[in-house]
Amino acid sequence: MTDRIKRLLHPNTIAVIGGGVWCAEVIVQLEAFGFDGEIWPVHRTASNLAGRAAFARLEDLPAAPDAAFVGINRHASIDAVQCLSAMGAGGVVCFASGFSEVLGKDTSGNDLQSRLVRAASEMPILGPNCYGFINAVDGVALWPDQHGCKKVTSGVAILTQSSNIAINLSNQMRGLPIAYVATCGNMAQLSQAALARAMLDDPRVTAIGLHVEGFSDLRRWEDMACVAHEKGVPVVILKVGASKNAQSATVSHTASLAGSDAGAQALIDRLGFTRVHDLSVFLETLKLLHMAGPLGSGQIASISCSGGEASLMADTALGSGLTFPPLTSDQTRELSEVLGPMVALANPLDYHTYIWRDANKMARAWAVMMTADVAMTFTIVDYPHVNRHDWECATQAAIKAHLETGRPMGLVASLPELMPLDVVEELSSAGVVPFFGLREAVAAAAASMRISAPVRLPVALPGEVRASAVLTEASGKAQLAHYGLDVPVGIVVLEDNSLASAASKLKPPLVLKGLGIAHKSEAGAVRLNLTPELLSAAAKKMPCNTFLVEEMVTGAVAELLVGLTQDPAHGFVLTIAAGGVFTELMEDKVSVLVPADRSVLDLALSRLKVSKVLSGFRGSDPANWEAILDAIEALQSYVLANVDVLVEVEINPLICTKERAVAADVLIRRG
Repeated sequence: MTDRIKRLLHPNTIAVIGGGVWCAEVIVQLEAFGFDGEIWPVHRTASNLAGRAAFARLEDLPAAPDAAFVGINRHASIDAVQCLSAMGAGGVVCFASGFSEVLGKDTSGNDLQSRLVRAASEMPILGPNCYGFINAVDGVALWPDQHGCKKVTSGVAILTQSSNIAINLSNQMRGLPIAYVATCGNMAQLSQAALARAMLDDPRVTAIGLHVEGFSDLRRWEDMACVAHEKGVPVVILKVGASKNAQSATVSHTASLAGSDAGAQALIDRLGFTRVHDLSVFLETLKLLHMAGPLGSGQIASISCSGGEASLMADTALGSGLTFPPLTSDQTRELSEVLGPMVALANPLDYHTYIWRDANKMARAWAVMMTADVAMTFTIVDYPHVNRHDWECATQAAIKAHLETGRPMGLVASLPELMPLDVVEELSSAGVVPFFGLREAVAAAAASMRISAPVRLPVALPGEVRASAVLTEASGKAQLAHYGLDVPVGIVVLEDNSLASAASKLKPPLVLKGLGIAHKSEAGAVRLNLTPELLSAAAKKMPCNTFLVEEMVTGAVAELLVGLTQDPAHGFVLTIAAGGVFTELMEDKVSVLVPADRSVLDLALSRLKVSKVLSGFRGSDPANWEAILDAIEALQSYVLANVDVLVEVEINPLICTKERAVAADVLIRRG
């Protein structure tokens, strides 16, 4: 399929099928972009379209087109696609709507989309319900509207599911060269992952940005991630669907399965991509990656001529993962020579204005900050709208410092509107990254730092479970114990009057639980710190007649929740969180996808706030960290052995002591 997509993206002959303003605009945009291939309008009755002679039928074309824009109604589109496929056309942009995105309004939509896919057969089809694509490196625009792209020699590729967002992004004026823009619409056949994979074979693509409403076909995403990493092309994801409102809008818009946001984040991390949350940071991150690539660390330096700006930079970076390494003695000595005795030296640096207008001294001072261990140096400069000749020294100093050191340099306007476009062009030409906004610059740097190698293990894909049931706690613990999970010693007793004798061999204190009850604590079906003699009386107050008696786990350092949920969009999501009563209160959790190796689980565990307690907070005893990882791996082993039938598993709490990690309560729902 990749080779077929290349023919669609790099056509020499293009058919435009249909009339009206949309199809005419495709021809206008192709001509405006300087497309030097053949353009063949096709219309049943019109003799010409946008000043070009039209063919009455597809069968009248001189040859099978490399690409076609199908701009007719949804029913006629299916017939046209089938004809183009039979002719051997390279690929199609299907503009029409009214397919699967209208499910719930028009029950025929899904059937029409299935027919469209069958009609296309092996021919790539972009859409339906999409604008198409722009190839700005070769001058191709199968695009029925205005756009802001210009021809470039290299740049980033931007893929969206929303045509309107694609238009808006193409009109950015931030100094970001865009090589490709593509809209995917319903992705009936050609997915974002497949399209991005094809673009990775173009060496002129420096980074890829994806606006994603929902992931599907995870194997394609895994393949694309591996190829992107091998080719050194970083990927930025703007994933929507974190809120319930966004999830609802997503389904009604393109029928994409958004799934859980925790699952989406875990998948993005696993693929080695980085995620951002708004369009401005999306563009600034792509620009940074295009010009400087991913930052090798989170260590940054900041330079400004204002103490207020220095403080603002420090506060903006707080919690981002970026840090400001302190100045060395050599840096302090060199900066003192340039800036004089009146300047307090630190990182972030307020260099005052004693050397303002002296571009050479400014460059010398800035270069001192740009050491080998600093991944990016920012200088904050806001340009006035008029009479900004006095600010030219800052532009030249940034360029000079970058050229002399060879280190990454970014010039940041704290407010986006204070970065003039001619300065953007001058900085970009010299390799200095022009950032629009202080928050955006910090967020882009932090995002680029999160680019990593993908996990090579394929995600475990869940089976389709049509009906499921919750196992009893005793049964669930027995199943997990078979895979190595440490569970309390206990017995199941059917009659309350035989509890004392049955539990005589257990070591007090004991825990009594009623079985067959979903929320035991709320139902009064859990009693702690009992002796065998007290069991029967406690059982009579419980709304059940089957009981689990266990030896109570003591000496807890902390409690964890370890849960796993089948996520149809992303696989199995394994969540580790603060357990017991703190699960909802602390909102302290991290999620990964299964399978995950021990090093990934170790990192996930260390990211929890409660990990400080587990490690021995303020001299207290630490929990057995390795036992905790053993417990999580035991749960994962159980999951991998039951992927076809498992719906969810939860251990809450996993009681972590100095010696053990014990599953005190277990819930399993499976087919």
